[in-house]
Amino acid sequence: MVDDRIAVFVVFALNGAVYGSWAPRVPAISEHLHATPGALGLALLCLTIGMLISAALAGRLVERVGARAAIVTSTLLSAVLLPFLGFAGSVPWLAVVLFSVGVAVGLLDVAMNIGAVGVERRTGRPLMPVFHAGFSFGGLVASAAAGLAAAQHWSPLRHFLVAGAVVVVAQLLVVHGLPRTVPRARQDRSASARAAPIRRPVLWLLAAIALCSAIAEGASADWSALLLVSTQQIGQGAAALAYSGFSLAMALTRLGGAWVQRRFGATRTLVVGAVLAGCGLVVAAVVPVAGLAFVGFGLAGVGLAASFPIALSLAGASGKRADDSGGEREIAFVTAIAYSGFLVGPPMIGGVAQLTSLSTSFVVVGLLAALIAPTAVGAGRARHRELTAPTPVS
Repeated sequence: MVDDRIAVFVVFALNGAVYGSWAPRVPAISEHLHATPGALGLALLCLTIGMLISAALAGRLVERVGARAAIVTSTLLSAVLLPFLGFAGSVPWLAVVLFSVGVAVGLLDVAMNIGAVGVERRTGRPLMPVFHAGFSFGGLVASAAAGLAAAQHWSPLRHFLVAGAVVVVAQLLVVHGLPRTVPRARQDRSASARAAPIRRPVLWLLAAIALCSAIAEGASADWSALLLVSTQQIGQGAAALAYSGFSLAMALTRLGGAWVQRRFGATRTLVVGAVLAGCGLVVAAVVPVAGLAFVGFGLAGVGLAASFPIALSLAGASGKRADDSGGEREIAFVTAIAYSGFLVGPPMIGGVAQLTSLSTSFVVVGLLAALIAPTAVGAGRARHRELTAPTPVS
């Protein structure tokens, strides 16, 4: 049987591959549908809405059916829905399919992170950054394959059919190695005296870390090329490499994230990463040297690499019950709030850029990334208070 660490790593990679497969083909889909930028933007917004709704509800679902069942179902559903993006014959139908894909991916995000927390508990090692490296590498490989498919003049439908088939086969190869968390119906219901996630300050602080990280990562993906073209006057092809460097730096850093977290602890790792990310984004925004802008985005990738994984890992740990289960609702709570960053981030950055400049908007994003540092300190103190608080007598 496949080791559970390998199985979870593969699932993270498959999730990244689903996104990396369709996102680079958006221009081809838009051309096929003759979609205006505004209509296409609204359709893409449906993806995020689907992810947000699904993530908010996924915690209780995984409690009921277990992590393995939720992972398998959502992965296969993502793979099956992928070709329908190529089938869509109008923008409204594209919006419906994207919403459905968002629902599947939102469930998968929560379920795979719950599975990852289960592996961390079994091994006693902070492996979450390594698993998220799988997501990064899956996206990189799939986006490269998407570029190759476009260069060979494959239609999106043909490409998505092949990509979906690869995801299905890979999932079936590792399904028996996935961690099998105990469904809630079979757990000792008296084992958890935790308050609801919305009433716990530590989870709000962890969610704020994930939210700031999501906004900064989204800004780097959506706006980095435009920033370099407009402020550094470099070509579009070269400017696109800024996000490539950001993604590669993040993926490689995540591979070593477990060692760093063991050596320095979660809070110090988050603080140092926040400082690096904030400085990198500000340098990219204000220093009029193209080479330093690329370095800045690389630093941002390094600095943000551990923020989202550690926030989810700590959220899962905060929901741990006496029987070594739990954390489903806590992970779902943090994930749902983080997803809201993909809703508020683009209009926020665009609004600041409209009122001032794109450089100023990236300075704001850099400050948000730097805010992860004091938030991480606050989260560490809140976790300590929870751990040392007297247990209520039932």
